[in-house]
Amino acid sequence: EINMGATAIGTGITTHPDYAAAVLRHLREISGLDLATADDLVEATSDTGSFMSFSASLKRNAIKLSKICNDLRLLSSGPQAGLGEINLPARQAGSSIMPGKVNPVIPEVVNQVAFAVAGADLTVTMAVEGGQLQLNAFEPVIAHSIFQSITWMRRGMRTLRINCVDGITANRERLGAMVGASVGVVTALTPFIGYAASAALAKTALLTHRNVGDLVVEAGLMSREEVDKQLSPARLSGLEAITQAIPIVQPAENVVES
Repeated sequence: EINMGATAIGTGITTHPDYAAAVLRHLREISGLDLATADDLVEATSDTGSFMSFSASLKRNAIKLSKICNDLRLLSSGPQAGLGEINLPARQAGSSIMPGKVNPVIPEVVNQVAFAVAGADLTVTMAVEGGQLQLNAFEPVIAHSIFQSITWMRRGMRTLRINCVDGITANRERLGAMVGASVGVVTALTPFIGYAASAALAKTALLTHRNVGDLVVEAGLMSREEVDKQLSPARLSGLEAITQAIPIVQPAENVVES
């Protein structure tokens, strides 16, 4: 919605009767958007909350993207003292003080974009709050902050995809070793051997540094075939149902037709 033709306070005083319609028509042609004149021009003139809502949406997307980058940084940490589950493309020669140490610079760039967008959103919020009656003197900084956030987000997402996401690889050997050594996988066996047995075997595995699956088989609680089936990567990742109580929804069922 737009308030063009409302003039200073929203009453449209001194405006040509055809002005609002003419501006609306031209703006539709220029923008390609299905714009409309606001029903309440006084309210539309005094309130700039729509800018704040839009800026908040940008911030939400930025924060979500930043969280994804945090995940990428954690999953790629290592190679020896971190998780090391995935490998990010190396985009720098390495640390100037520690040879061989390559930082996740692209996710870090996008993290900083998110920080800046969050700051710009606060600027928009305060500028919206700073209006008085029908006078909103701080719309210039609102527009500047929003356009700046859009530019940062567009460039940040592009560099994240091109310089990071497209080149991510899985460290399969590391992943397999971590799953095999994990005590947490006993959770998947709890529906079959019970909570008490799972807890006891988990403690034993931690103390002896042995494989949980081997302990379950040795205790006679499940066969090797059944343990391997329940602890398969497909089951643990949710690609196959572990129990009938947890149905698996195929991706095609989630598609919403537009």
